[in-house]
Amino acid sequence: MDGYAFTHQVRIRFAETDAQGIAHHASFVVWLEEARVAYLAAFAGGYQAIRDGGIEALTTGVHLEYERAAVFDDVLTIGVRCAEIRGARFRYEYLVEHEGECVAHGWTAHATVDAATHRPTRVPEWFVEDVLRAEAPTRTP
Repeated sequence: MDGYAFTHQVRIRFAETDAQGIAHHASFVVWLEEARVAYLAAFAGGYQAIRDGGIEALTTGVHLEYERAAVFDDVLTIGVRCAEIRGARFRYEYLVEHEGECVAHGWTAHATVDAATHRPTRVPEWFVEDVLRAEAPTRTP
């Protein structure tokens, strides 16, 4: 999956399908979150590290485009990359594939706030540094 610093796999459970046996559109948002949390665990000390620093990372937007259906028991590979970090905001991009074919693609937007006051606060410098290292083109697995 070219251009993505990280991939995460999910297997579609029966409960995540609709009456037609197709993966329900809302399930994709959950899978993106699962992949994003796994990305953070691999590169930035985990989501809990952000929270331990007194910061919450709120989701401010989600955009998904569906290209083809996925069904029960398909294994999806989700590519994750942090596409932008600026001030108190950051954005992830995703590519969801099944057996090398695009199923969906999209992005999520996030903002960091102080956990106590809920006022915007800059993304921590250590987080920026970890993400830049993860996204560096010369990074080796």
